[in-house]
Amino acid sequence: MEIRQLKYFLAVAKHKSFTKASQALHLSQPSISKMIKSLEDELGVTLIDRSTKQIELTDAGEIVRKQAQQIIHSIDDLAQSLYDLMHLNKGHVTLGLPPIAGTIFFAPIIEKLHRHYPGIQLELMEFGSKKVAQGIESGILDVGIAMLPVDSCKFDVIPFVSEEMRLITHRRHPLAGKSVVSLSELKDESFIFLSEEFALYERIWHECTKAGFKPKITYKSSQWDFIAELVATGLGIAIFPQSLCAKLPTERLRIIPINPAIPWNLGIIVKKHRYISYAAQTLINLIKNHRFNHN
Repeated sequence: MEIRQLKYFLAVAKHKSFTKASQALHLSQPSISKMIKSLEDELGVTLIDRSTKQIELTDAGEIVRKQAQQIIHSIDDLAQSLYDLMHLNKGHVTLGLPPIAGTIFFAPIIEKLHRHYPGIQLELMEFGSKKVAQGIESGILDVGIAMLPVDSCKFDVIPFVSEEMRLITHRRHPLAGKSVVSLSELKDESFIFLSEEFALYERIWHECTKAGFKPKITYKSSQWDFIAELVATGLGIAIFPQSLCAKLPTERLRIIPINPAIPWNLGIIVKKHRYISYAAQTLINLIKNHRFNHN
């Protein structure tokens, strides 16, 4: 069995097409077909059902696909380990970062990485926490920042921020003069939510339903500053992490604690049993050792 047999097979399994796999690999379709047929002959099983227009894996093919992915990842990890051994101050790391966490915390961390480790290339991908977790699981991302909790069976987790969320209202809102509010007091209010791709959407929805009501969502946006502007014009209320509230225009908004408190915890996540490169570990250490200001 050869590594390239497994790589060709994985390409066909991914694209569900010999033609598309050949285009992705820049090889002729007969070459790929021949290589996969030789793999089937060697294993003594049929891996691909070729009887339909869009090919499907057989049960045996699905088993081989899962094992092949692990083998290819292990080989990639071996190559990365050897590279790190020879280039201790260089590397590339892809970081998945929710926009809110990036806005609040990460500019000084990225500046420090750039200043102290100029040989490390950082690639940023801004996603909500749910998509960050998917990116870590699929291998697109090396390191992720996500709202906790996440699936501890899939990820190794290093918590680094723990705080509470706050209600924000227009400065003349009926609740604006209160020193604290309960979620049940918000059952008749119009909410402005972050979009569904953000974990905060599910968290706030869950907390509201736990308090006995389904929130009435008037608007949704992927931009926290736009949400703040909508609240400032009196179009609804929103719930934001405490640290983000420190960046809001307090002359136009009121920021009010919620009782019982809604936690907002962030963690560094990496895929379990996946090799962590020197570059990725350096970034993780910078985040762990950073002094975060919790307002």
